[in-house]
Amino acid sequence: MTNSSNANAKVKDAASKRQHLKISRARFLQRAILITLGAALVSVALEIFLVPNKIIDGGIVGVSIIVSHLSGLPLGIFLFLLNLPFLFLGYKQIGKTFAISTLFAVALMSIGSTLLHPVPPLTIEPLLATVFGGITLGIGVGLVIRSGGSLDGTEIVAILVNKKSAFSVGEVVMVINIFILGSAGFVFGWDQAMYSLIAYYIAFKLIDITLEGFDESKAVWIISEKNREIGDAIIHRLGRGVTFLNGEGGFSGDSKRVIFCVITRLEEAKMKAIVEDLDPAAFLAVGNIHDVKGGRFKKRDIH
Repeated sequence: MTNSSNANAKVKDAASKRQHLKISRARFLQRAILITLGAALVSVALEIFLVPNKIIDGGIVGVSIIVSHLSGLPLGIFLFLLNLPFLFLGYKQIGKTFAISTLFAVALMSIGSTLLHPVPPLTIEPLLATVFGGITLGIGVGLVIRSGGSLDGTEIVAILVNKKSAFSVGEVVMVINIFILGSAGFVFGWDQAMYSLIAYYIAFKLIDITLEGFDESKAVWIISEKNREIGDAIIHRLGRGVTFLNGEGGFSGDSKRVIFCVITRLEEAKMKAIVEDLDPAAFLAVGNIHDVKGGRFKKRDIH
């Protein structure tokens, strides 16, 4: 009997390991595909839209564009070489997986830039190049970041500075990029520097959209005397689960029931309408959430 139980346990353990291996391989393949697609989009943005129109991006990419222009050497060389020191820092300070993913992404971006360099630009109209280049660049960078990598060494510097100072990652990146984008004015002219700022802003917004999606999640807190009615309405009219939390009023000391739930951006208006209909005096707070996993929450279309 004992031998049979041990044998069954070993079979289950082996099956579990095979399943785990399959999942790991699937995740690795998905990550590789997304990084490849992201690096390809960035290469297109640089060589088909931005660089031919003397519009630059921030960070190491922007420095590479400036150095390539001044030296006459291919952009792909500098995209790879200038990122190498930061890849080493990323490996030592952040982690092996991040460094390998970043190296793979940077190498693909450099190769893609070299291959696309002889291809003529789709437009020589600066504004069109700025808009479409910024969009393509933002989506590409967002896909790479979403897959656990990076395409720019300044992000690694910002992470390290953030660990040792009071400055946030965003503040460090902003300061570095203001300096780099400002340098474009002396190299390419101030009109191109202003176009570069527009492209950078568009790319920045598209990175957020790529990471969070158009259908971003929102957390909702509601305090109302009609908490049960509101909770039931959310469940039946909105189709979302709710959690009742016990709270206490800071001024009154009275016990409060707090309704907590997670919805999508598209459901926000309907949520507010439900609360307004049942209790116009209810306290309602809505906040953005970067990621939601587990439970019964699923993003879906609103009909």
